[in-house]
Amino acid sequence: MDKKDNGNPASEPQGEIKKFEVGDLAVYPAHGVGRIEAIESRDVNGETHDFYIMKVLENGMVIMIPTWNVASVGLRDIIDEKDVPKVYDVMKGKRNANLESQTWNRRYREYMDKIKTGSPYDVAEVFRDLSLLKFTKDLSFGERKLYDTAQILLVKELSTAKNTDEASIAAELDALIEEQRPVEPPPESEEASS
Repeated sequence: MDKKDNGNPASEPQGEIKKFEVGDLAVYPAHGVGRIEAIESRDVNGETHDFYIMKVLENGMVIMIPTWNVASVGLRDIIDEKDVPKVYDVMKGKRNANLESQTWNRRYREYMDKIKTGSPYDVAEVFRDLSLLKFTKDLSFGERKLYDTAQILLVKELSTAKNTDEASIAAELDALIEEQRPVEPPPESEEASS
């Protein structure tokens, strides 16, 4: 049976190496959208290799990626605008209820693994689950950082894919989460509590 690709239309067929050009935008797992600033040759252990020099848009971090290793590190194109609704469908999906009963550190590891895949669908799951979890309990420090990371990764990629501002995308994501907000029981009347 073939390995599952999480429905990611940005995944490349096995054996085919994706080529990027200077100026291309790409997504590096767990770091987000970046621009290929240069393609440089460097000597490593006496051998010459070509590297993409990518600058992450969110924080200016510069990453060197071997051109022959893009598949294994997960460097990929930004999703097509036509695939954005699929990410929104993930956001509308049901949260994994089993995760709430797990310890925070186990949830953290599972969420971190999903973010590391670089799949916008996995990142959307993490953002959805942690957003909904926030309604019922306080997030741990680590979960809060993952929530923030997932939000930044999603907003940057979706705004780039849709060629729109980040505030609009953030508002769309907030609206999707708000639709799933658990219904709170009505407060007791003052008469009943006296």
